[in-house]
Amino acid sequence: MTPTRFRECLALLAWSQRGLARILQRQEGLVRMWGRGAAPIPPDVAAWLEARAVHAAQYPPPIRPPGPDAGP
Repeated sequence: MTPTRFRECLALLAWSQRGLARILQRQEGLVRMWGRGAAPIPPDVAAWLEARAVHAAQYPPPIRPPGPDAGP
């Protein structure tokens, strides 16, 4: 996984690098290094993140329509 794809996946999931670090129980600095390309992204992390990003792209969350008939 390239750093660009890494950042694209995070954007698709609406996750920050800080949030991903918490989820993965990794140092925030390391995750930021992945995003800059300063450290390699481990294959297991790349595969896990890619799977979630693909799922998010295929099944986006329901968006509430605008207007008074939108409901709760």
